[in-house]
Amino acid sequence: MGRLETDRPGNAWVIGVTGGVGAGKSRVLGILKEEYGAHVLLADEVAAELEKPGQEGFRRLVEHFGEGILSADGKLDRAAFADRIFKDPGELAKVNAMIHPLAWQELKRQVTALASSAEEGQDMLIVVEAALFDGQSRRLCDTLWYVDASEENRILRLMENRGYTREKCRDIIRRQPAREEFLAFSDAVIDNNGTPEETRQQLVRLLGSSRRCPAEGRGTSGCRQRKAGKQDNSDEIS
Repeated sequence: MGRLETDRPGNAWVIGVTGGVGAGKSRVLGILKEEYGAHVLLADEVAAELEKPGQEGFRRLVEHFGEGILSADGKLDRAAFADRIFKDPGELAKVNAMIHPLAWQELKRQVTALASSAEEGQDMLIVVEAALFDGQSRRLCDTLWYVDASEENRILRLMENRGYTREKCRDIIRRQPAREEFLAFSDAVIDNNGTPEETRQQLVRLLGSSRRCPAEGRGTSGCRQRKAGKQDNSDEIS
């Protein structure tokens, strides 16, 4: 079998993390950043930058939807635009087709830049958080993880952390991809229904079993082990 073509730098181990709203990705990202020294890149933030005036993503959106999606200051009216596309799956798919390739291209650039900044002989742990994986995720990431939580827990977290009504929470969750779509691209599932410590132990197991790097010629010097006695401060969920 031929070698799988990827966009990953040789000295970076890249983990993709995804999950529905309220599943608790922020908890997982926080543990990976604070306790394993991971560099965290957020695909949503990258996409938001691409949708600013002067950027290619902005140009594509205006070309397709017209200037009616802009506010008085010439910027994307995000609230109105989001309300419009999330009510129409066809339009949402078009937006994703415009923005996602640009976002993954920029994420690849950032991953490469981070890996290039590492000291000689040092491997780096990089985490890319994305709303949903696709074929480009596999090219960039060594492994893809899905953060899972029950619908009821997601609703309760959104109500507590964002002040949403139960009806609004259900509407938001209903608009998102089904669990099966996330699982189709995922290598591992993190059950985030429990306590932060239960989530942490799953990460310990995943990183312990997934550190295939040495066998593949990759070290793990960038993957710091959990700091003994570290106090937990990762209760906030998103």
